[in-house]
Amino acid sequence: MYIRLIRNEPQGNAITGRMVVDGQWCCDTLEHWEYAIPKGFYRVRLTLSPRFNELLPLLDHVIGYARDPHNGKPRTGIRIHAGNTIADTTGCILVGEQSTRQLSLKEESESRLLSSRHTLNELREYLFTYQTLNPYEEMYIEISEPDRYPAADVPCPRELQQHVIDGQHKQQRYEQYLQNKRRAQAAKRQRTGRGER
Repeated sequence: MYIRLIRNEPQGNAITGRMVVDGQWCCDTLEHWEYAIPKGFYRVRLTLSPRFNELLPLLDHVIGYARDPHNGKPRTGIRIHAGNTIADTTGCILVGEQSTRQLSLKEESESRLLSSRHTLNELREYLFTYQTLNPYEEMYIEISEPDRYPAADVPCPRELQQHVIDGQHKQQRYEQYLQNKRRAQAAKRQRTGRGER
């Protein structure tokens, strides 16, 4: 599975964006500019979050890029989770539906997400179903900055292509193994059935 997060230009401390899953728009995103992870490719896994105590997407190999504002240690455990404003994140990616809200008579606006919990539940269900049906295929996310001169078609890195191909081969071998096992079990039942007659 290929997920793409396309960031917009930062507005204040907020970076809005949109998430596309396998070529289809999925949801809007929100990140804190000061703690946003670097652009690039990351493997995604669904794991239990000790902090939130729920199954959440985890981005692998995001280590030491920034300091945690609470304890000063390098940030790890970057996840995709629910939240409404940049106050709800210190590096993680928030998902929801984009909105702006008037804060004062000076017409200042703050980036804000709506329906965040509902959006997260839908995304998690989709990823969980995909992971269950395709246990040997990896999930990846590409985080990209705004491109002022977009290319028509930029291929994904060779490593990503190879991971997808390897996953497909593993799945084919596993399906062949299951098929052979079913045949052997059916043949054994037939032999056992003949012996009883």
